[in-house]
Amino acid sequence: MRIWILPIEAHPHRYTCEWVGEVPKRLRRAAKRSGVLAQVRNIKGTLLRQGTTPGAFLNFAATNIYKSTQLAKVAELFNSGWVQPDDVFLVTDAWHPGAPQIRYMSELLEVPVRIIGLWHAGSYDPNDFLGRIARRQWAHRMEQALFDTYDLNVFATRYHVELFCNVFDLSPEDRRIAQCGWPMEYLPRLLEPYRGVPKRNLVLFPHRVPAPEKQVKIFDDLATEFRGEWEFLVCQRTPLAKDAYHRLLAEARVVFSCSLQETLGIGCYEGVLAGAVPVVPDRLSYTEMYPEEFRYPSAWTASWEAYQQHKPLLVAHLRKVLASTLKGGVNLQPCRQQLTPFFSGEALYTKVFEKP
Repeated sequence: MRIWILPIEAHPHRYTCEWVGEVPKRLRRAAKRSGVLAQVRNIKGTLLRQGTTPGAFLNFAATNIYKSTQLAKVAELFNSGWVQPDDVFLVTDAWHPGAPQIRYMSELLEVPVRIIGLWHAGSYDPNDFLGRIARRQWAHRMEQALFDTYDLNVFATRYHVELFCNVFDLSPEDRRIAQCGWPMEYLPRLLEPYRGVPKRNLVLFPHRVPAPEKQVKIFDDLATEFRGEWEFLVCQRTPLAKDAYHRLLAEARVVFSCSLQETLGIGCYEGVLAGAVPVVPDRLSYTEMYPEEFRYPSAWTASWEAYQQHKPLLVAHLRKVLASTLKGGVNLQPCRQQLTPFFSGEALYTKVFEKP
């Protein structure tokens, strides 16, 4: 059998850069362990060398060029007979306009294949880019069609499974739905070399800006309460190579989030791996991912107005956390253990090789 991977475009400042090499490698290892004879191949599109749309994960125009050229290559593979019955297509961004066309070719050419899609976000999340547009109905219908296209729809957390199911009136137990960690087992290896970097009084905001759902305005306002004592830094306001970014994470004592939308919050996990204490809201996927001691009440940062109301409580809480980091009294190992399954693709690999 062949596993055809449609990777997300590899932007150098995103985890997608690692995925291009790591996901095929991990799948080959999983196939060998399972005793499955499988060829694993990436199908890359035409990557335009330009930045992402401000505040976004991708460039909203360039991504369609990339995905359309991926589809053209898939069509050539079907046309030349390279795609065989029982092959698997792993679409690493489920919001892919080419997925229905793969189904179209599979069924009309009578070459049965399995199609698996990884859902990162969409209009089903009211705080996502698509969730904020005025005319969401077309996006909802597109997502419903995509859901029906995939044999298996994969979500990173239970929270996202339930969010999707609530919008589309589905059962979380639907056989077409799976909750699997994302294939990011390589992150501890990447961060390990930085674990010995000396700490300084630094609080990091590791999220995209100016994405409104990340609420960087709250972080900036918090910083004024600690001026002269602690340095508050928004990573993405300065272009950073991966090495410089990882070093900052290692130097930080705390990584802070007040996000209203998140898939996994990779920056906070990277911070934990580098020895920074996470301070995250008790909402979204954070609730199931982080032990209670690292979560603060969701209401404190539910909006700018809510933050203004609860600001003294958040400031007091953060002061307490910062003081504990100076004393070295925070054990992050239980937190790392609880986070590990969310950043492991083992469950996904099992699903890829699972007989339908």
